[in-house]
Amino acid sequence: MPHISKLASLRRREFLQRASALSVAGTAAPWALQLAAINEAAAAVTPGDYKAIVCLFMYGGNDYGNTLVPYDAASYQAYATIRQSLATPRDQLAATALTPTTALPDGRQMALAPTMTRLKPVFDAGRLAVMLNIGPLMQPTTLAQYKAGNVPLPPKLFSHNDQSSLWQSSRPEGATSGWGGRVADQFLGSNGNATFTCINVSGNAVFMSGGQAVQYQMSSGGAVAINGATRALFGSAACSEALRGLVTAERQHWMEQELNRVTARSISAQGTISTALANTTLQTPFDTGGLAAQLQTVARLIGARSALGAQRQVYFVSIGGFDLHDNLMAQHPGLLGTVANAMASFDAALGELGVAQNVTTFTASDFGRTLSSNGDGSDHGWGSHHLVMGGAVKGGRFYGQLPSVSVNGPDDVGQGRLLPTTSVDQLAATLAMWMGVPATDLPGILPGIVNFNQKDLGLFAA
Repeated sequence: MPHISKLASLRRREFLQRASALSVAGTAAPWALQLAAINEAAAAVTPGDYKAIVCLFMYGGNDYGNTLVPYDAASYQAYATIRQSLATPRDQLAATALTPTTALPDGRQMALAPTMTRLKPVFDAGRLAVMLNIGPLMQPTTLAQYKAGNVPLPPKLFSHNDQSSLWQSSRPEGATSGWGGRVADQFLGSNGNATFTCINVSGNAVFMSGGQAVQYQMSSGGAVAINGATRALFGSAACSEALRGLVTAERQHWMEQELNRVTARSISAQGTISTALANTTLQTPFDTGGLAAQLQTVARLIGARSALGAQRQVYFVSIGGFDLHDNLMAQHPGLLGTVANAMASFDAALGELGVAQNVTTFTASDFGRTLSSNGDGSDHGWGSHHLVMGGAVKGGRFYGQLPSVSVNGPDDVGQGRLLPTTSVDQLAATLAMWMGVPATDLPGILPGIVNFNQKDLGLFAA
């Protein structure tokens, strides 16, 4: 019966495709399967030319108003009038006031949050840049067009899940690939082991999934082992060996064979990661746990890049807790301090490893928040300010358009919700080209980039 044979063939191909594209169940699951696909490189890479991008995602929607604070007298007064009890006292901002290499318009000044003081020297040294009012856009959009509703807008604005997905994938919730993974697709064939092209140290994120690239998930404590197959089971090495044989042996049925093949690859990858980390040490101090531990692990993995066979990599780390409809003044400063301290230590560690020029880190979040106060916090917004850090970055500068400090003004759609003037797609395209993706290949990674004339934001030297 030919039609049955054809159906079986189709199902087999579908299984194999899904098996090779399956992401890991979770970093805490000892039986989680670490997968990667193999692909030919679409972008040429010179041997020894290592580059990596690191996405630091702040889940919940970071409050832009208290992250980058107006500091000149007139702007601060407008800010304090709007924010009321949420305003950071101006006398606390002197130590983090930024002096960019190119002055802001109208004599305006901005300061980082007081708890982000460790990032000011990185900015002053030219390794940190500020992206102003960036967010998801379908095309360049004016306030008049937004109000008239005559241009396409990102779907489900102000929704956590959808806007996180748009930031990470340029598509709403339900997307199966992200732009980080699609960038990685271009370089799978350039890495000695494609498994380690995309490494997620904080769970599962659509940002890291490509058409072929699959995120290798691990914890900040190291690779997740299939414990029974990699150490004594029930106190018996013989039991462990028997289990290992069961889950990796050659099988007759193609579904069993594929499952065992993937499991064997998982065990091998865990061993490679564990050995690489054991042979990589850092002197740079990091805070304990959380985001700092994630970035410390990323730094050690980058230090072990040769052992991992990596020339191009994409990393993902994250921190939650930013959905501060209330308790903003009690909780937000500590969160920002955690982010700043972790980034500053990561910057120092990359310097220690001699790869500061080869790694670019950027922050991202669901959305910005309202500039106006709801009494004890701020509500869901749209555009926000973000940071880009690395030795190759033309830092000490602001990129994009500085919005007015106002509510219902020329730059917002109400309550200080910023209408982005720079698209996430533009930042993604800039990072992709820095990694080595040809400009002609950008539409395959970021279909919406064709709607923007400026595809390179100028963050890197030509």
